[in-house]
Amino acid sequence: MEANCPIEKFTVTDLSSLREELTQSGLDSWQAAELVSAFLSARGYGVSNHAARHAVSRIESFGCSLKSMQEELEKLALVM
Repeated sequence: MEANCPIEKFTVTDLSSLREELTQSGLDSWQAAELVSAFLSARGYGVSNHAARHAVSRIESFGCSLKSMQEELEKLALVM
């Protein structure tokens, strides 16, 4: 990524809502990946379903912190 590329900073409210849904809803990894995909799509980004599943597992392994979610979503979001 170029140094001058803007990095999407999702709001704390958005990340908190997503984290709440991921942790409280009892979703399996496929459903969680679909939720992450929908989150990004609603904000104008494309996403690979395969990449979303990997991101969900990494987010879960880091305890679903807002910082780890932000980092994973930045890597995952494809500008459309």
